[in-house]
Amino acid sequence: MNAASHPHGFTEDVELAGHIIDSLLLPKVLDEITGLGGDYRSHEIRIGHGRRDPSYIRLTVSAPTEDCLERILTTIGQHGAVPVQHHDIRIEQADIAGAFPEGFYATTNEPTEVRMGGKWIPVDLQEMDCGIAVDRAQGKAWCVAMADVKVGDQLVVGRIGTRVLPVGRDREQRHSFGFMNSTVSSEKPKNLTVREIAENMRRAAEGTGRILIVAGPAVVHTGSRELLSWLIRRGYVHVLFAGNALASHDIEQSFYGTSLGISMESGGSSEEGHEHHLRSINRIRRLGGIRQAVEQKVLTSGIMYECIKHHIPYVLAGSIRDDGPLPDVITDSLEAQTKMRELVQGVTLCLMIATTLHSIAVGNMLPAWVKTVCVDINPATVTKLADRGTFQTVGLVTDVEPFLRILVQELGGTGV
Repeated sequence: MNAASHPHGFTEDVELAGHIIDSLLLPKVLDEITGLGGDYRSHEIRIGHGRRDPSYIRLTVSAPTEDCLERILTTIGQHGAVPVQHHDIRIEQADIAGAFPEGFYATTNEPTEVRMGGKWIPVDLQEMDCGIAVDRAQGKAWCVAMADVKVGDQLVVGRIGTRVLPVGRDREQRHSFGFMNSTVSSEKPKNLTVREIAENMRRAAEGTGRILIVAGPAVVHTGSRELLSWLIRRGYVHVLFAGNALASHDIEQSFYGTSLGISMESGGSSEEGHEHHLRSINRIRRLGGIRQAVEQKVLTSGIMYECIKHHIPYVLAGSIRDDGPLPDVITDSLEAQTKMRELVQGVTLCLMIATTLHSIAVGNMLPAWVKTVCVDINPATVTKLADRGTFQTVGLVTDVEPFLRILVQELGGTGV
């Protein structure tokens, strides 16, 4: 502990720099200090004059007990407040596979650095709810999931020697999603909203980014399959995450023209339609997988067909309720997590469409600088994402089909 004893308790000097005024980080830090039972005294304040100018403040944080001060410093450290006196990280060796040492440093989704040998080192593979592993010899640090810890791994413990660099949320950085002034948008002008999403997708498709689509089976149920297929064909999808249901009903529509046994043309139920998804899964299993079905020209249309034809990597993560499942589905959840972590690297824009659990799971894997849009008829999906730490999520409360239709039109699709 680096805190000094003081007549009024324990104290430590911290500093906060960057766009701390217009991003409201400073009032948030001050509120955390007092809310956790501490107090503060400011010594030096520099406020930037221009929109691009950073601000700076140095504070003395005090608390009645050492434990209370530690809680405060840990909490405000997640907002970028770091001790004035810098020290190298403390490291402990993992003694058990699949578990961190007690007191391990728990990561956020914001850019983080650790201090080794007097130098600040950026942490790679940034992700929330992980630990930090380091290699002193190579001067490297990276986020590691609990289940991936191996005996002998060098892991950061405590907050000393760590610092978070909060993603700025000032006007300059918010302009790309300027339509959103609140977490959930249910009554905002949808055409303007989708136009800005389309512009971000267009820039990414032109080579300045990578687009991840997280989709639920409602994409098929609502008759939106061809719209998503169009996005894949035109290069607006670089990675797809989904579950057994999306792929199964997508293939069902290709084989039988139904989704959940409901005709996608007439909207009426089909005789023995409730069996269609099972028969579709069975046919794919007999062929060995989705790729084999495409190569043998048994599967000739749909979302999964377009992914195979255009070499789009995908992860179909399994669930306890899956029928079949399709051979492509990863039924081991840890294996699915690992594959998803590999594929989210380099993603700059994530579009989550009508899938609560998958959206929350993927949101936990995304660093804070990834633009994230959640489209769902249920506003609770967006709220849950924000509550679980994916603060960068902006939401559009609407049905899937009209959203995708307008999006495709904004990207130049006609007659889809």
